[in-house]
Amino acid sequence: MKTALTIAGSDSGGGAGIQADIKTFSSLGVFGMSVITAVTAQNTMEVKSVQMIDSQIISDQISAIFDDIHVDAVKIGMLGTKENIDVVAKELNIYRTEHIILDPVMISKGGHHLLQQNAIDALKEKLLPMVTLITPNIPEAESLTDRKICTIEDMYTACLKLQELGANKILLKGGHLEGDPNDLFFDGHHFTWLPGKRIHTKNVHGTGCTLSSAITAFVAQEETLLSAVKKAKDYITIAIQHSLELGSGHGPTNHFYHLYERAGLVDNK
Repeated sequence: MKTALTIAGSDSGGGAGIQADIKTFSSLGVFGMSVITAVTAQNTMEVKSVQMIDSQIISDQISAIFDDIHVDAVKIGMLGTKENIDVVAKELNIYRTEHIILDPVMISKGGHHLLQQNAIDALKEKLLPMVTLITPNIPEAESLTDRKICTIEDMYTACLKLQELGANKILLKGGHLEGDPNDLFFDGHHFTWLPGKRIHTKNVHGTGCTLSSAITAFVAQEETLLSAVKKAKDYITIAIQHSLELGSGHGPTNHFYHLYERAGLVDNK
């Protein structure tokens, strides 16, 4: 069985972070493992508080997994601090794996900052050059490139700027622009547009985590990167279409909808 490791924060509400990643891995037929970088107290409405995990514990979690279990792909999510970025980069330089997908988690949907300001430079210097793919949304790409992204042309420019900063391949998510959420994939040489359809729902908690972990699951199963990105986009689209009305804020996506449907547990009437 193929395996995937997520290095990310825990979401007590279950819709994002480690919990979303493990659900996605399991849904797509990959054995999931985790390195917890932070514990967040959050629900569908807000992040109440965050407790960062000591960097030595993060290091020990990584080595415990790689010393015993083969890892086919790694997804990196919330790291929070410069110290955490440093230790993750150090360990992944020791324990080499072919596929590393970076979701540069910076701000929650409720506006809570999940990456300290002094950690942004460390992320650019230490992680960008070593990962296979980075999957920023528009605000994250703006923070990384220090420029506004308001148009399609700006998205092209941002990808080129991220390449200058050391990124190998980029999936720039266009959901924050007006219109349909069309994403731009850049493999370092060629651009590919991945069209989407705007789904009018507030229940989109954890979509970035879910998309990046789906890409990780597909590359772990030896899909090409572009194929993995396309399949992951299809997966998150269905998960959003059938998102769950839980809580009073932004509810979670439905990670297992396609499995429930296949098992005859969904009423499509």
